Amino acid sequence: MPENSNLPISISKILIANRGEIALRIMRSAKEMGIKTVAVFSEADRNALHVRYADEAISIGPAPSNQSYLVGEKIIDACKKTGAEAIHPGYGFLSENAGFAKMVADAGLILIGPSAVAMEIMGNKLSAKAAALKYNIPMVPGTEEAITNVNEAKERAVEVGFPILIKAAAGGGGKGMRIVESVSDFEEQMDLAVSEATSAFGDGAVFIERYVTSPRHIEIQILGDHHGNIVHLFERECSVQRRHQKVVEEAPSSVLSPEIREKMGKCAIDVARSVHYTGAGTVEFILDENHDFFFLEMNTRLQVEHPVTEFITGVDLVKEQIKIAEGKPLSFGQDDLEINGHAVELRVYAEDPNHNFLPDIGTLQTYKIPKGNGVRVDDGFEQGMEIPIYYDPMIAKLITYGKDREEAISRMLRAIAEYEITGIETTLAFGKFVMQHEAFKSGNFDTHFVANYFRPDELKAINEEEAMIAAIVAAKFFKKDVFKEAPVQVSPPSSNWRKNRLKY
Repeated sequence: MPENSNLPISISKILIANRGEIALRIMRSAKEMGIKTVAVFSEADRNALHVRYADEAISIGPAPSNQSYLVGEKIIDACKKTGAEAIHPGYGFLSENAGFAKMVADAGLILIGPSAVAMEIMGNKLSAKAAALKYNIPMVPGTEEAITNVNEAKERAVEVGFPILIKAAAGGGGKGMRIVESVSDFEEQMDLAVSEATSAFGDGAVFIERYVTSPRHIEIQILGDHHGNIVHLFERECSVQRRHQKVVEEAPSSVLSPEIREKMGKCAIDVARSVHYTGAGTVEFILDENHDFFFLEMNTRLQVEHPVTEFITGVDLVKEQIKIAEGKPLSFGQDDLEINGHAVELRVYAEDPNHNFLPDIGTLQTYKIPKGNGVRVDDGFEQGMEIPIYYDPMIAKLITYGKDREEAISRMLRAIAEYEITGIETTLAFGKFVMQHEAFKSGNFDTHFVANYFRPDELKAINEEEAMIAAIVAAKFFKKDVFKEAPVQVSPPSSNWRKNRLKY
C-alpha cells in the first residue's frame, strides 16, 4: 500500500509489469476477483498471449528489456495513462528492485509486494544475514561482513575449513560464486568472484561460507499482511538445478520430518518478521547430509515454482498478494493450513540439454499441451509463435498433482509424454530422465543431481529411440507398405541455438 495509507482499499485495475506465463497467471486470478488488468509489452511481444488476454495493453518500447520491461519510468507512465492503481511485478525484471518500489510509492501507486526497505535489506545477502541473526536463525559458518583484505580473508577461510564458498553479497543465480578447495587457490578465486560480481551486479562485495558438500535446496513460502500476521505455507524442494538455477521443484520435500518442517517454518516466519515483511515471499535454506538447515537468503517476490505450493495448500497466492496489498488481514492462520497430496513442477525451457542446456531459439512448429486430471500448464505461447532471444528461455511450467509423491511423478511422466513441442529443443526429455531416475524416485539426491547422474549421450539415445518409434508408427499409419519401398530415416535432434545465433 502507499506508505501514507493504513486503511483497507479496493483495487479496481492492476498493471502487470511483466510478460509471458507469469503475466497471464496474474491476470487470471485478477479476473476472478473482478479486477481489470493492463498488459505492458515490448515490440517483441506485440502479439503475445498476455497482451491479447488483458483488458488493456500499452507499448513500453523496443525488445531489449533494458529499454522496456526494466524501465521503471515507463511502467509508472503506463499506469497513469490507463488509470491502474496498482502494479504487480511478477518475478524477474523489476520485482526485487527497491528503487522501483520507492518510485511506485512516490507516485501514489500500490506495489503488490513488500516495502522498498524490506527489498533492500533482503536483496543483499549480508544485510539479510544480519537481520536474520536477530532471531538466532541458523547460519552456515563463515563471515558476517564483506571481505576485502585477501590475507585476512585467507585466515578466516582456514578457520572455517576448506572447502569454502566465496559468494557475491548482491544478486544470485550462481554469479560471483566460487568454490575453493585449498588455501593456495584462494586469492585467484576471490579475484574472479569479485570481478564477476562487479560485472553482474555493479557490486563487488563478497563473503565466505563453509561449502556444504551435499546440499539440498529447501525453501519456505510465507505470507505477511499489514497487521503483523505472518504464516508459512510449508516447503518446496528445489534441488534439481543446472547452473545453480532450478529446473525441477516439488512440494512437500520427501526428506523433511514434521519436526524439521516445523522448525524451518518458524525460522522462515522470524526472517520475515525481522523486516516487517508484507506480501508473498520465500525464505531459502540449505539442508546438509545430517538434515541440519542453514539460512541462505530471502526472495522478496512470487517464485516461479509457486504453483506446487498452491496445489498442496489450496491457496491462490496471487489472490492473497492482492488482498494483502489492499490492506486486508490474512483470512487464515497457521493452524488452518495443512499439506494435502504432492505436487511436482518441471520448467519447460527452450534449451538443449545435450549441449549444456544452451538456450535454443526458433518457431514452435508444433505446440500441444497435456491435459487431464492433476495437470496444470502455465505458459505464454501457442503454436506458430517464435521464441524470442531477448528474454528468459522458459516456455512453460508443467505442474502435476497427486494424492502422494508416486502419483504426482507418474502423472508428470504421462504429461511429458503428451506434451508435443517441435521446432526447438526443450527440457521435456530431461524432465523424463529426472522422473525415471532412481535417485530422484527414492528422494536420495542433492543439488549435484545433474553433475552426478546426467549424461547427455544417454538423453540423446532416448530422444533418438523415441523419434524412431514415432516415425515407424506414423509410417505404418499413413502407408502400410512403406517398409517395402524404403527404410525409415530418422535424423537425430540438433540445436537451433547453434544454427540461429549468428542471425541476432
